[in-house]
Amino acid sequence: MNRRHWLRATSAAGIALLTSRWGIAEDRALALSELFPGLADAALDRAKALGASFADVHFMQTDEESIFVRETMVQGIDAQSSAGCSVRVLVDGCWGFAASAVINREEILRLTEQAAILAKGQTGWRLRRLEIETLPAHTGKWEMPLEIDPFTISLEDKTADLLTITQTALGKGANFCDAHLFQVRERKWLANSFGTRVQQSRVRLQPAFSVTVLDPKKGGFASRASLLPPRAAGYEHMQNWDAAAESALAVEQARQKLTAPSVTPGKLDLVIAPSNLWLTIHETVGHPTELDRALGYEANFAGTSFCTPDKLDRLRYGSELVTIMGDRTAPGGLASVAWDDDGTATAGKEFPIIERGIFRNFQMALGQAALIGRKESNGCAYADSFDSFPIQRMPNISLQPGPDPAATAASLISGVEDGIYIEGNGSWSIDQQRYNFQFTGQVFHRIRNGKLDGMLRDVAYQGNSVDFWNACDGLGGAATYELGGAFNCGKGQPGQIAAVSHGAVPARFRKINVLNTANESGQKTACFPTHSRDCCCGEARTSWT
Repeated sequence: MNRRHWLRATSAAGIALLTSRWGIAEDRALALSELFPGLADAALDRAKALGASFADVHFMQTDEESIFVRETMVQGIDAQSSAGCSVRVLVDGCWGFAASAVINREEILRLTEQAAILAKGQTGWRLRRLEIETLPAHTGKWEMPLEIDPFTISLEDKTADLLTITQTALGKGANFCDAHLFQVRERKWLANSFGTRVQQSRVRLQPAFSVTVLDPKKGGFASRASLLPPRAAGYEHMQNWDAAAESALAVEQARQKLTAPSVTPGKLDLVIAPSNLWLTIHETVGHPTELDRALGYEANFAGTSFCTPDKLDRLRYGSELVTIMGDRTAPGGLASVAWDDDGTATAGKEFPIIERGIFRNFQMALGQAALIGRKESNGCAYADSFDSFPIQRMPNISLQPGPDPAATAASLISGVEDGIYIEGNGSWSIDQQRYNFQFTGQVFHRIRNGKLDGMLRDVAYQGNSVDFWNACDGLGGAATYELGGAFNCGKGQPGQIAAVSHGAVPARFRKINVLNTANESGQKTACFPTHSRDCCCGEARTSWT
C-alpha cells in the first residue's frame, strides 16, 4: 500500500505503540545502568569464590528498526528490542559461559554458578590450558557522537524520505525500485575481575536502494544498487545523502548497462573505486588475518586461512605501496568503540596488518596472543547479543592512502592503456582458505588510452589474495579516502553478525584476470574486444566456481 493508505490503515494504537517503543527502551536502559554495579559485583564475588581466575559480566540492550518500501508502497516495518545479561568465567584454564534475558540478583548468581560448572566440566578433555594476559582496569562511559538520533525521527518522515527515492527513480524511467533503512542502537555494560567498569552506546545506520530497468524488446533487464555505505552515525547520514540525485544516476547507468558491450575476458589493468574495493579488503585481508581462523577454529563453518602464523613478518602480502591498518577508533567506523568486549581500551591500539606489503599482525581477542608468542591482544573481541560469547571479530580494516597526495582516480586511470574502472560492490566468491577469489561490481567503465570510454557489462575479476595485492602499483591520495563497510559479517558457531567498516582509496592493479560472467554461466554473448589481438568468442566455458 502507498504511504497515505498505510497511515490510514494503521491504527492509532499501533502508531502510538511504534512511536513509544523507543521511549520504553530508553527507560529500560536507565534502569539497567542502576542495576549493573551491584549485580556485577555480586557475580564477580561469586565467581572468585567458585575458583575463577578471571570473570566478566556483560549487560547488553539492542534496539533495531527496519523500513522497506517499493515503488509507491510501504512494504514493511520491523521494530524490536532485546536485553539480557551474561557471565563468563575462566576456571582452571577453561572458559564457562551462561546468559539470560532475566536480569536480577538471583538470576545472575545462578548464571555465575552455571558458567563455573561448565568450565570445570571441560578440564578432563581440554587440549591445553588457556592463559590470558592481564588487562589494565578502565572505568568510564562512552557514547558515540551523532548529530540526529534516528530513533527520534518519526516513521512518517522516514517512509517519506525512502519513497522520495523510489518515486524519483520511477520518474526517471525505472521499472522497479526498492529502498530500505536499517538502524541499530547497541548499549553495553561491562565489569571484569581486573577492575574494569565501563558503559558504552553506539548507533549505526544503513540507507540503501536498488533500481531495475527493463528492455521490453530483448526481454532483458539491468539493475544498479546505491553506493552509499552504512555508517556509525545518526540520521544526518541519511539527510546528507543526495539520494534523489544518485537514484536518477542509477537509472541512467542501468539503462546504459542494457546496451553496453559484453567484456572480452583476459588480463586487464583495473582501477578499483573504494565503493568496490572495501569488500575485496574484507574478504582477502580481513578474514584471512583473523587469528582464530588461522589456527583452525573456524574450519567447520567458514573455513581456515592461507595466512598462517609462520608467515608473520615474512609473507610479502602486497606491493610496497600497500599498508592496511586495523583500528576501532575511526570516526564513523562501524566497528569503532571505546572498549572491546574483553575490556581492552581501543585508543592507541591501532595496528598494521600489512605494512609496506609485509604481513605484520593478526587480529586477536583475549587469550589468543600467547598462542603465537605475542604479549597482548589488540582489542578485537565482540559479542553481537547478550547471549553470545565474545569472540574475535574484525576491527575497521582500511587501505591507507598512497604517497602522492595529488593522486586521484582520474590520474590512476590516465596511466592505463586498456582496462576497466569498477564502482560499487556486487557478488563475490572466495575459497575456504580465503585465497582464490572472484568479485563483480555495480558499474564497469572501459578505459582506453588513459580515459573512460563507455561502459562494459558481464565483468568479474579473479585471482588470489597475494598476487592481487602485489599487483597494486598506484593508490589515491588522502583526499580520495572513503569509508565503506557492511552490517552483516557472519562468523562463529553459533553464528554471530558484526558490522565493520573498511576504508580505501582508488587503487590500480596490473594484469588482473577478468572473466565474462555471462559466458561463465553458460550464456552466449556478443563480446567487445578490449585488446586488438583478442578474438571475440561467445563459447560457453566451465565456471570458475
